[in-house]
Amino acid sequence: MTTAPAPRPRRALLRAALIPASLAASLVLVPLPVATAASTATPAPTEVGPLRIHDIQGNTRISPQAGKPVTGVPGIVTGVRAYGSSKGFWIQDPNPDADPATSEGVFVFTGGNPTVKVGDSVLVSGKVTEYYPNLGGGSQSLTEISAPGITVLSAGNPLPAPVVVDTRNIPGTYAPPAGADGSIDGVKLDPEKYTLDFYESLEGMLVQVKDVRVIQATDKYNELWVAADKQDQRSKRGGVLYESYREPNVGRLMIQQQAAVSQQPFPVANVGDELTGATTGPLDYNNFGGYTLVAGTMGTLKDNHLQREVTAQATDRELTLATYNVENLAPGNPDAKFAELAQGVVTNLRSPDIVALEEIQDNNGAKNDGTVDASQTVAKFVAAIKAAGGPAYDWRSVDPQDGKDGGEPGGNIRQVFLFNPQRVSFTDIPGGTATTAVGVTGTGASTALTASPGRIEPNDEAWTNSRKPLVGQFSFRGKKVFVIANHFNSKGGDQGIDSRFQQPTRSSEVQRIKQATVEQAFVAQLLAADKEAKVVSLGDFNDYQFSPALAALTKGGVLRDLVNELPETEQYSYVYQGNSQVLDHILVSPEVGYAKYDVVHINAEFAQQASDHDPQVVRIKP
Repeated sequence: MTTAPAPRPRRALLRAALIPASLAASLVLVPLPVATAASTATPAPTEVGPLRIHDIQGNTRISPQAGKPVTGVPGIVTGVRAYGSSKGFWIQDPNPDADPATSEGVFVFTGGNPTVKVGDSVLVSGKVTEYYPNLGGGSQSLTEISAPGITVLSAGNPLPAPVVVDTRNIPGTYAPPAGADGSIDGVKLDPEKYTLDFYESLEGMLVQVKDVRVIQATDKYNELWVAADKQDQRSKRGGVLYESYREPNVGRLMIQQQAAVSQQPFPVANVGDELTGATTGPLDYNNFGGYTLVAGTMGTLKDNHLQREVTAQATDRELTLATYNVENLAPGNPDAKFAELAQGVVTNLRSPDIVALEEIQDNNGAKNDGTVDASQTVAKFVAAIKAAGGPAYDWRSVDPQDGKDGGEPGGNIRQVFLFNPQRVSFTDIPGGTATTAVGVTGTGASTALTASPGRIEPNDEAWTNSRKPLVGQFSFRGKKVFVIANHFNSKGGDQGIDSRFQQPTRSSEVQRIKQATVEQAFVAQLLAADKEAKVVSLGDFNDYQFSPALAALTKGGVLRDLVNELPETEQYSYVYQGNSQVLDHILVSPEVGYAKYDVVHINAEFAQQASDHDPQVVRIKP
């Protein structure tokens, strides 16, 4: 997996209230385990206090009351969450002030199951806290009242009218400029100018979206993403395209629901489906998805019947090469995963001549016992492909050193070449090991690798705790082809685009630029030996077509990135936080002039996925 950030923890983990050092002087936050929360609850109020919710929220992201006790705060209960690690309820003042920057809603964190009901008029006492769901990842904070004392005054009250969020009121500029500390925490909100300020000004309030398109499929955590703004750049199949760092899509909202799935099924949607009618609930913030509408009322799912793509049939004279991240494939995975992945190779990719696989784990998967051999994993996958009607693939790879290539601990993921020996031959050249750098020998038509399969500069610091590129020499119809299988450093540790730090830091990018620089030099060496060398570099590069890493890889024109030759609306292979984006690439050297390239959309847009990545394939004539 290559999400940004890296694979996320289970959502049932206990919450912890965290603060940056710069705010420690003004905030007092205490982690509240469920048992402690109940025992230290504030006494129930007996009268209305001096402060209203908008006084608590203030006109910045940080409450002016942070760390202080508040008493008798009035409000109407607009939503209740009685499952997971963030149990509590939302209240909203039906009598707003005149300042659009001050929210009229707030979350009350109970820790245990709330006893209030939607429509209750309540008074709440407690401590105001600023909860950072992911402090290290740069998340914004959520203003809360914790350790509450609660008095219910009456039941069955009408709820405040929700704010309808759509193209008419979502600002076109995503993030405000940061303050002197690089953070937007203390910057006064301007909800008419900046998207993040607009959402923050509605934190905890009832909001509503109507007739919205699904732009990220339902995931295993029972959440999906919708496009509240119809002006965001639409992909060919209904998502929204992430086209540059400068222009994040402003209308993306995550949808969760207040009820547990055991009590109320969550819609299972694919990209391009719609939630018709009104979806209404308080606006929350979470570390995995930013601003989130937690629905009390869910729209009706309209299935628009998204279909999985099948690539075009190659001619006999075309060499077909594909890349597929198979998401931590291990022998212990269910047979159904092997079968679904195999069906994708055979049916949707039409059994390419060469397939570069990423995330092949060793023979016992994540068991951390020193095993590095992956022959059982590959054999099981090859058998599944044959059972699906595909060819009897042969394969080549280089086992990594134990624990040196990152990924799931104990899994020892690596890249693997599958190839159809009836169509293409592999040139075996001994000497390739986990720590031996492959070189180039000869010139012109005699140019060859010093080891095949081999690894590019495996001891260079660029590949520390990351997958090293696998390179192999193939022959198709008597023509030599050099193929590089890649899996660059993940985006783990990067700050999200909705970070409190603006511009967010992309710390992982530094290593990918180094990796791209090393590989570019290797390709340049091949081309210096033979300017007509046919080179195909493919895989999961964990970065965008407009990124500095891809600029470094293509420097000097040694490679061209084929995704840029697709129509703009088709340039994506992965979906994250509602953004359809490019992480996987196929690049070719200048002498590979004829290249028919296709991203085959069979996973990333679907609730049912064999992998979180879409595979890609190219047809060339060496």
